[in-house]
Amino acid sequence: MANYPTPHINASPEDFAKTVLMPGDPLRAKFIAETFLEDAKLVNNVRGIQGYTGTYKGKKVSVMASGMGMPSIGIYSYELFNFFGVENIIRIGSTGSLSNDVNIRDIVMAMGASTNSNYARQYELPGTYAPIADYTLLSTAIEEAKKENASFHVGNVLSSDTFYDAQADANEKWINMGVLCVEMEAAALYMNAAKAGKRALAIFTVSDHIIKGEATTAEERQNSFTQMMTIALNTAVAMDDK
Repeated sequence: MANYPTPHINASPEDFAKTVLMPGDPLRAKFIAETFLEDAKLVNNVRGIQGYTGTYKGKKVSVMASGMGMPSIGIYSYELFNFFGVENIIRIGSTGSLSNDVNIRDIVMAMGASTNSNYARQYELPGTYAPIADYTLLSTAIEEAKKENASFHVGNVLSSDTFYDAQADANEKWINMGVLCVEMEAAALYMNAAKAGKRALAIFTVSDHIIKGEATTAEERQNSFTQMMTIALNTAVAMDDK
């Protein structure tokens, strides 16, 4: 018996490309589809989580939102990997910088994703699991970022379950460990990919600087992070034959 459609994705495996770009915001998914993809078709809109498939540079590419937080991306990435035949998911999102060397609108690629989440508890591992990016996706994205002359950083990020943390010094503790930035989804995505034997990468544009108190607007986050989008799309195209 087929595992699709699911309660969250009303589609079939042939509706999705091998690689799916996954922003958090459904409106960002819509923007990418309308701005970059040719012949983009809406393949999912359950709960307003918009998913599109079209072509970019002649290659089939999909983009679908994940919603906010690890429980949400955990559902969508799990289903895409395990029920819809997707091989690669590239999260493209916004992040808050925790480093004086990482500036507003810089790009960060998450080589690893530290977390305060208990997401890994389900696996009953005899230790602490370290969620990391797929090397092939990461190295491909780095080469594409160089072609775009992007200001980018590669390193450890924090995937946090808490946007409003009751511990006033929580960020300072992660800063002291050299964590570059904070977001809310990558660790769960990396764990789902590892368990499914698939590939995942998270790429971010810095929307807020937590140390310096700088920030972009909601409209900028939705529409203007085009360099990150281009890098992810070019990575998807490059991965088509890998």
